[in-house]
Amino acid sequence: MGNELATNVLHERDLIASTNDAKYQRVAGCDTYPENAAPDMLDIIDATDYPPRIVASVVVDTSIVGPPQAVMITPDNRLAIVGATSRYDRANRRVALENTIQVVDLEAQPPRLIGRVEIGHHPHGLSINRAGNLLLVACTDGTLVVLDICRKTVTVRQEIKLSEKRLASVAITPDGTAALVTLRDDHGVAVLDIADGKVAEVPVQRISTGVAPYSIEISGDGRWAIVGNVGLGGLPPAPGSLCGDADSATLISLGQRPFRAVQHLTVPSIPEGVAISPDSRWIAVLAMDGSNLPASNPGRQPHGQLLLFSLGENGAAESARLPAGEAAQGVIFSADSRYILAQFNVERQIAVYAVNQGALQDTATRLPVSGGPSSIRARPR
Repeated sequence: MGNELATNVLHERDLIASTNDAKYQRVAGCDTYPENAAPDMLDIIDATDYPPRIVASVVVDTSIVGPPQAVMITPDNRLAIVGATSRYDRANRRVALENTIQVVDLEAQPPRLIGRVEIGHHPHGLSINRAGNLLLVACTDGTLVVLDICRKTVTVRQEIKLSEKRLASVAITPDGTAALVTLRDDHGVAVLDIADGKVAEVPVQRISTGVAPYSIEISGDGRWAIVGNVGLGGLPPAPGSLCGDADSATLISLGQRPFRAVQHLTVPSIPEGVAISPDSRWIAVLAMDGSNLPASNPGRQPHGQLLLFSLGENGAAESARLPAGEAAQGVIFSADSRYILAQFNVERQIAVYAVNQGALQDTATRLPVSGGPSSIRARPR
C-alpha cells in the first residue's frame, strides 16, 4: 500500500474514499475496544482499472457509529471530506463524539489532512453538489449544516434545525435544486429546496419510508432515490430482543414534483449500505442479516447479504444475492457500473463483486484494510 496519486490525472481517476474505525472491533456480535489499537484511517481506492487498489492512506478520526456515508470526495477529486469524528474515552468506557469534519488534500504528495472544521454538531451523512461548492452535513442532534467549499477552504454558512432527534444521511439531487434528508428517529425523508446556493429553512415535503431510514442515494440521472430502512435495530434499545427480522428499502421517484415513494423492497435485517449504479440500471443493498447479533441470539447468521436489484421504468426487482461480510457496512459501484465494492467490517476487508448484467459474482478480490471499514463514497456521479 502506498501513496500513488498523480495530480496531473487526478480528475480522470475513479477514486473511492473508504474510512476505517480501528479503535472498535466487533467480536461474536459484541462491541469491544482493544487497547493499543491502530489509528483510524482514510483509504483512497483507485477503481479506474480492475482490480481496484488502495493508492493512499491518511490518518483521520472516524467511527462505525452511524450510517456508512460519512465521507465524500469533491467532483474534481481534489478533496475528501470525512465526518463521524469520534474518539474512545477509555477512562469512562464510552465513545466521545466530536463536532468537526476533516478536510483531506488529495493533491498533496502524499495526500494529507489539511484542516478540521468545527461545525458545532456531530456529523454523519455528507453530500456535495456537482458544482463542488456546497456541502451538506446531517447531524445527530437534528441539525443540517450547510457549508461552502471554495478551492480547499470549507466554511460553515447556515444551520437548519430539522428535528429534535437524529438525522442520518443527506443527498443532493444532480440538478442541485433539492436535498433529501433521512429522519432516522422521526421516520421519513425531508425534502428541502436549494436556490442560489441557499438551502430552504423549512422542508417543502415529507416522504414516507420504512422504520428508521438511514442511508440514501440518488441516481445519476436524477430519476430515483433509494433509502435503506434499518428498522428497530436502528432505534434506541427497547425491552425485548431483536432476532434478525426482515427490513426494507424504499424506492422514491424523483421524476416530477412532488417526489413520491413508489415501492418498498423487502430486504434482510439492517440494510446498512445502499447504492445506485452510475448508469442508473442497478441498486445494491448490503444488509447485516443477523451477522451483527451475538451467538446466543436465534437470529444470528454467519454473514450478511449483498442484494442486486434491476432498476427500470416500473421500479426495482431483485436480480441476485450473494453472501457478504459479517456486520458489513457501506457499498458503492465503480464508475463504469461493472463492479460493486462492499465493506466487510469484521473481516477488515473491501470485497469486490462483478455485476455481469445482473448475474452477481464474487470475484474473490479482497482489499485488506487497517481497521473495520465504516463509510465509503466517491465524488458525485
